[in-house]
Amino acid sequence: MTDKSTEITVSAQGLSRKFGGHTAVSGINLELKRGEILGFLGPNGAGKTTTMQMLTGNLAASSGAISICGIDLFERPTAAKARIGYLPEHPPLYRELTVREYVDLAARLHRVAKSARSAAVGNALARCGLGDVAQKLIGTLSKGYQQRVGIAQAVVHHPDVVILDEPTVGLDPNQIREIRNLIRELGANYSVILSTHILPEVETVCDRVQILHHGATVFSDTIAGLKQFHGGRMVLVGLKRPPAVGEIAAISGIASVEPDGGNLYRVSFADNADPTENLVRRAVEKSWGLYQLSPAQSSLEDVFVQLTRKEETSP
Repeated sequence: MTDKSTEITVSAQGLSRKFGGHTAVSGINLELKRGEILGFLGPNGAGKTTTMQMLTGNLAASSGAISICGIDLFERPTAAKARIGYLPEHPPLYRELTVREYVDLAARLHRVAKSARSAAVGNALARCGLGDVAQKLIGTLSKGYQQRVGIAQAVVHHPDVVILDEPTVGLDPNQIREIRNLIRELGANYSVILSTHILPEVETVCDRVQILHHGATVFSDTIAGLKQFHGGRMVLVGLKRPPAVGEIAAISGIASVEPDGGNLYRVSFADNADPTENLVRRAVEKSWGLYQLSPAQSSLEDVFVQLTRKEETSP
């Protein structure tokens, strides 16, 4: 019997896509285990949607390899796509159909056996909280409920992998909370890839995060690993008699210095450097009155900005 906790459901290596002379995605590697929720994070234009379209077989890759539950997407596209449920950024809804009619149509398109179709539709409606609106026209529903319908069509055939592209865009706070709860529930049964640029969404829903910037991966790890990555490279320094910021920044191994109110400064380390000893020595020599030196508490926003700004500021 396969151990579901270690079963790889999505594997992509060297995934790239070019549009003419423009490279939208470059050398993406991705791996997802059953039961994991992966947050695909990045600013607008980072390549998230393009990558998802390639993972679902809706867009051909310029190079690279993709397998879904061990099935090569390029060699056996029909079999691989049968394992995937996909909610695009703009849900493909038919507003003139009732919710049940639409989800039943999705089940037919996904080739759910006739004998199992009614149960599959009922299960998808129940899982997505749509039982009370099953007979209503989709066009009369709120956007939050329409997103639920979009998710229902993505899971009606019991796929192994569910891919959701910006599922909470345009929703109000209550609707966002409901969709996030639904995504967490889906993660108990499926592998989920969630594309978003909303940072709290990643922290509250995802197990792991992969950050894209200009079509390339700039980080891939757990949420805890992401915060540790940043926190271990930044300290909060308190100086009673602080010098000019430039004098602190000139210490070997320090990448940047940002005032943090009062006499506190956030000091970031350069790559592969630990300037702590140099910083303490200089503070003593110059009588800066060092009274605090501690790891800086980092938010996901801090990490995101650092990783996506690095390339912009590189020469």
